[in-house]
Amino acid sequence: MESRIALKEEYTRFVGRKLLFMAALSLSIVIIAGISATLGSANLSVFEVYSAILARAFPGYFETTWFADTIVWGLRLHRILMGVVAGAGLGVAGAAMQGILKNPLASPFTLGISSAASFGAALAIILGAGFAGGEYLIIGNAFVFTLLATFAVYGLAKYKGITPETMILAGIAIMYFFSAMTSFLQYVGRAEQVQEVVFWMMGSLGRSSWDKVYASALMIIICLPYLILKSWDINAIGAGDETAKSLGVNVERIRVLSMIFASLITASVICFTGTIGFIGLVAPHMTRMVIGGDHRFLIPGSALMGSVILLAADTLARTVLAPVILPVGIMTSFLGVPFFVYLFMKRRKEFW
Repeated sequence: MESRIALKEEYTRFVGRKLLFMAALSLSIVIIAGISATLGSANLSVFEVYSAILARAFPGYFETTWFADTIVWGLRLHRILMGVVAGAGLGVAGAAMQGILKNPLASPFTLGISSAASFGAALAIILGAGFAGGEYLIIGNAFVFTLLATFAVYGLAKYKGITPETMILAGIAIMYFFSAMTSFLQYVGRAEQVQEVVFWMMGSLGRSSWDKVYASALMIIICLPYLILKSWDINAIGAGDETAKSLGVNVERIRVLSMIFASLITASVICFTGTIGFIGLVAPHMTRMVIGGDHRFLIPGSALMGSVILLAADTLARTVLAPVILPVGIMTSFLGVPFFVYLFMKRRKEFW
């Protein structure tokens, strides 16, 4: 009886440490968001920023000025929330892909999904062809080609059997194919078109709006519950396909559906922001190093970590060469490379 109580207390502390880590990440998001909202030509303090935010939520208890309300809600806050939502989505997608494929290098980039989005955007910019019209031409193309790449990976893998190896190899093939097609379009395009394609591929939160924030958040809200609900199954898959099958897990079904949901989340983010690298790769690794590989906590933890990294990267991108704003994709790469060098030097044999 005493051993059972001691084991229960130890498990409670074990879970408590994970929840404390996620609470710290949540607080970090709030702090960084407040600092980020003060950046710009209009000089606002952190107090004025939070007053403007809280005055909308609790109008009877907080007061703000028209100027601060206009700057915060009209110009800055949707960019910040886009960073939070996009970082969370890419973090979740990376954690899910790494879990179902049992590969530390799996991410929306290494599986060809982002390359397909870049091709869709290049097709819209250079040839004006696409699945939608007007301002939604680039967005629609990026979204549709992301899903096409996902089903192409599934189709190729299905032909040889749905295993981590076949899905990764299929993803690499798709990545090189769409990269080659994008390069061809850049070769035949005009200089200003090529410049626009390159800028889109760098990734930026500058194209954000409230509608885009709502659309990305809605897709994440729809897809995330399934991934969390199946976190036990993903844990079992991590122990090996045969072990998972012996525990009653339909491995192929879980792998395919998780891949589709992760791809939908990725598509809903990068169609608005462009290709932002390293978040889907780095955020799950950093979270795993702190709280372990239990996907019940790893998936929501990766979402929070992704938000922190992307929001911090965008804040740095707006201050390093101010008033020039660097594309956030450049900054995430600068932050991601040192992490992988550290990971490589720190770990001797095992990387998972």
